[in-house]
Amino acid sequence: MRRLMTGMAGWAPRLGGLLLALLMAGPVAAVQPDEILDDPALEERAREISAELRCLVCRNESIDESNAELARDLRVLVRDRLVAGDTNAEIMEFVVDRYGEYVLLRPQATGANWLLYWAGPLMFLIAAGAGLAYLRGRSRAPARAEAGLSPEEQARLRDIMGE
Repeated sequence: MRRLMTGMAGWAPRLGGLLLALLMAGPVAAVQPDEILDDPALEERAREISAELRCLVCRNESIDESNAELARDLRVLVRDRLVAGDTNAEIMEFVVDRYGEYVLLRPQATGANWLLYWAGPLMFLIAAGAGLAYLRGRSRAPARAEAGLSPEEQARLRDIMGE
């Protein structure tokens, strides 16, 4: 038994090290080596822009994290525009003009988006509160008694039935 316990003691540090390594591992970028720019400053700008653009295939992943072919095309497009001398804002404007505002992971809160971001949750809370108030009021309301037929209705029913 003692030999079994000493053999297991060697596994604890290894398991702890493995868990620590897994916790420290961040999201892995899907950028391929042939996409990386030679200029570190341009590559850093490309990573900043890519982190703000949504993969249109994977939905809630940035194009930097996605392995989809469309995400690769967008990463290459961003890098080509950087090499051509475009600013970050010009690149973002170009991509948004081409793919729509959905391509932004954090869309701008203007116009209709402002309504969705601020008024949408508020309207949901108001509707949920009204629904709860209605249900609570309904559960507290006295039950309606089964009303029988009035004497006139009973006489009319007897006439119809031929009694």
